[in-house]
Amino acid sequence: MRKLEVLDLGRIDWLRAYNLQQEYVLRRKEGLGVDTLLLVEHPHVVTMGRNGKESNLLAPPEILAKAGIGYYETNRGGDVTYHGPGQIVGYPIFDLHGWKKDVVAYVRAVEEGLIGVMASYGINAVREPGMTGVWVNGAKVAAIGIHISRWVSSHGFALNHTPDLSYFRYIVPCGLSLPVTSMQELGIEATREDVIARIARTFGEVFAFDSVDFVTTAAMP
Repeated sequence: MRKLEVLDLGRIDWLRAYNLQQEYVLRRKEGLGVDTLLLVEHPHVVTMGRNGKESNLLAPPEILAKAGIGYYETNRGGDVTYHGPGQIVGYPIFDLHGWKKDVVAYVRAVEEGLIGVMASYGINAVREPGMTGVWVNGAKVAAIGIHISRWVSSHGFALNHTPDLSYFRYIVPCGLSLPVTSMQELGIEATREDVIARIARTFGEVFAFDSVDFVTTAAMP
């Protein structure tokens, strides 16, 4: 039986969340625990993926720091992205041996889960050919950047719930000169608790888990 545990950690520093992910990843690589979806909100932070281009960072780290924005280089795929209050960031720590050992299928499934969340609010979100993420009317509502090691996933997605979109001015999001949007901008009035409950449900369905255990607070491993 495949079980998904969904943990809402609330607001947590990016580096603390990264270190926590590594603890969960190590446990899954050792065959311990269950697949876990960590849901968080970060203070203002910009992260650069391993394929990122410095030209897509429109302000140097020292300027970001003056604006109260952290900066980290990461081992996830993708380019530069922004996280901040009002975003729902999800880190699936999944052992893909129990699902599909297929990186592209995994990314498409993460997209499908978020598309399902948007559909549950009556919004037609889609994929855009040749690009990663979830889009509504040509604007990105969710970014995706993953890392997979020994078929255990980490990093994940950032869904724009109610963020201040002006913070995206410091970067070229994911290296694409295209607009970003949010659920709030699209007219969706929903609490964070409601959105994450729908994320838990859709990810449980898309990844064919037998059960989903949703927890609002989590004890650190």
